[in-house]
Amino acid sequence: MTNIAVIYYSSTGSTFKLAEAAADGAAKAGAEVRLLRIAEIAPNGEAAGREGSAGHQDATRGIPVATLADLEWADGILLGTPVHFGLAAPQLMHFINSTSRLSIEGKLLNKAVSAFAAGSAAHGGQVSAILALHNAITHWGSVIVSTGSVDPVLYKPKNGNPYGASAVVGANPGQVPEENLEAAAFQARRTLEVASVMKTLDH
Repeated sequence: MTNIAVIYYSSTGSTFKLAEAAADGAAKAGAEVRLLRIAEIAPNGEAAGREGSAGHQDATRGIPVATLADLEWADGILLGTPVHFGLAAPQLMHFINSTSRLSIEGKLLNKAVSAFAAGSAAHGGQVSAILALHNAITHWGSVIVSTGSVDPVLYKPKNGNPYGASAVVGANPGQVPEENLEAAAFQARRTLEVASVMKTLDH
């Protein structure tokens, strides 16, 4: 069985919804899945004051926090982030910055890795945040998995991004359009397919 880790940071629930859809999509396709959250690096910081943050944190407290051991376990990884000025959230980057040992030792080499993002504005930087995560994936020596433009779900009105699933939630945090969730599930299935191929090649 192929192992898939869906690792996300979410302050108010939008990125979590995409991560949940991705995890469900991978599980239904036959993967062993771990849905994992990134912990706050400043629990009483700016993120804690966002509307809906306290409720979301309470609702997802039971989801395990991602560790480096989870990255080693996984054959495929999906990274989810809210958009922060066109970049990935600092909480997720803090976790990624802790992976140097694994990267240098080649323990992330040839893993299938994909990224998705959520933001409040239609042109708020979802694509640039995904591409910024691609930089880290390249340093890991992992295989970047994009969604491409081949599946019908990607042509639905609120989709269309070939880099990774993304959502525009406006002033409604946690309310992710259904077609975005479908895109995240497709992205997870595609990541699983690539991870399964890479696992076969490595053996």
